[in-house]
Amino acid sequence: MDYELRRAREKLNKEQKERKEIALKRLERERKAKEEARKQREALDAERSRRVFDAEQAQIKADDEMQESLLVGRGIVFCRVLEAVACQGSGDKIKLPASCFNELSEGGAFDKGPLYFKLSVIHQEGKSDVVDEKEKSWSTHSGVLEFTADEGFVGLPPHVWQNLFPGDAPVIPLIEVRYAWLPKGTYAKLQPLRVGFSDLPNHKAILETTLRQHATLSEDDIFIVNYGDLVYKLKVLELKPSSSVSVLETDIEVDIVGPDAAVENSHDNVLKPLTFGKSEFGMVDEGHYTYYKFSIDNATWETIVSGDATVEVRIEPETNSGDSDIYISKHPLIFPTRHQHEWSSHDIGSKTLILSSKDKSLEAGTYTLGVYGFKGETKYHVSVNVQDVRNQKVGQKVASSSSSMDVDTVECKNCKRYIPSRSIALHEAYCSRNNVVCQHTGCGVVLRVEEAKNHVHCQKCGQPFHQEEMEKHMKVFHEPLYCPCGIVLEKEDMVQHQASVCPLRLVPCQFCGDMVQAGSSAIDVRDKLRGLSEHESLCGSRTAPCDSCGRSVMLKDMDIHCVAVHQKN
Repeated sequence: MDYELRRAREKLNKEQKERKEIALKRLERERKAKEEARKQREALDAERSRRVFDAEQAQIKADDEMQESLLVGRGIVFCRVLEAVACQGSGDKIKLPASCFNELSEGGAFDKGPLYFKLSVIHQEGKSDVVDEKEKSWSTHSGVLEFTADEGFVGLPPHVWQNLFPGDAPVIPLIEVRYAWLPKGTYAKLQPLRVGFSDLPNHKAILETTLRQHATLSEDDIFIVNYGDLVYKLKVLELKPSSSVSVLETDIEVDIVGPDAAVENSHDNVLKPLTFGKSEFGMVDEGHYTYYKFSIDNATWETIVSGDATVEVRIEPETNSGDSDIYISKHPLIFPTRHQHEWSSHDIGSKTLILSSKDKSLEAGTYTLGVYGFKGETKYHVSVNVQDVRNQKVGQKVASSSSSMDVDTVECKNCKRYIPSRSIALHEAYCSRNNVVCQHTGCGVVLRVEEAKNHVHCQKCGQPFHQEEMEKHMKVFHEPLYCPCGIVLEKEDMVQHQASVCPLRLVPCQFCGDMVQAGSSAIDVRDKLRGLSEHESLCGSRTAPCDSCGRSVMLKDMDIHCVAVHQKN
């Protein structure tokens, strides 16, 4: 009996314990469910608050951008995100889709004057995990050339592309194009990224011609100036009155500062100054040039014109390990080459060029001396001197007067020199044994017997040379040269071709003063009759106010206007 009661009591306690545990577990689940529901409500509230905050911030940013657009665009709001594609062209004028024309026209942008745009690179997060802060802020300004680009794309000329993507462009280069109003520039400070730009003749005119292709300038932009085959990059350091300005129809004061020492390159074409009477040491490698410049002032030129002095250019090799040639040109040809020069010397060893008043190309001005490495590495000393020739003239007169006194002379049958009759027999006996006369047509030079075997004539031009000089003569004067215009000529003909005939030669424009390619004659018949080139026909179409009446007249018609209207010759 007691056993059954004990068993019933244990069973009841066990059941009560199980029910209690089940109740506790149910309470724990309810508590956890309530806690989870509370956390979910808090998360939803936090997300709702964040979205509201982001919406408020986005609205504030949109309002700020709208205000900025209204301020920058002077009431015109235009902003597009377009994919950039490279296109041909010079300057900074881009190509936009036709839909942009309609939007700008509806907004009244064309009534505000020329169109300017701020271009900014849109960074793509997937491009790189680490992004330079400067890369995020790459931007520049531009004008617009035409509205012919495909929808969703913007055409960027090389100048704009290089300033926006100085390194590797992303796979999909996205550009934000925003309309902007720019003030007219009044001041610009520029810095060439290589030496030699200031040596260009009339480099301000060359710079003006380049900027005529641009509509805007922005600080830290880099633009390119071409001078023949030479390319110069200039960086914009400072602008006034703002960091981005318009360069259309405005006069800008330009300061050009020297390049940093870090960007100088020894392989660049640099003009080293030469002083009269002072020797300079130099070295040139085979196939390269080293350039020097010297100037003939008016006082020195008057002495040369009077015949009392000449200019002597001399180069003395330091060793016999190499060989070089010298070429001289007068500015504006600042870098003479093998087939573009005024004077040259190809002698082996020491070389001397004498420039006198008899040379029609010689006048007061600046000249460039180019030392060309013909063979191997050449170390040399170069000098330019003004030689007084008055003493030489006196010596020549004395010699001529003394020779006229010796009238009793006989011509030697071998060397054709006039010898005193009293010693003619002895001279002829000696001359016939030791001297020979070159039998080449037109030569007749008298040579020692041991020298005759090294005396040769060029089979093409007939010029006499020493045997060792013939190889160089054939390579310099008779090796075909290729002109960039497609003509193939020998040296002498090539020099003449590139000086007066080649359409790619540089000539000064009579309207802008820049050195431009001669090109072909003008398309307009009236300009062709005037003798204007294709560039001068276009450049002369620009207008300028007449000094007498203030009327805007095309530059190429200014002389006719002055004669016809103001009776000025």
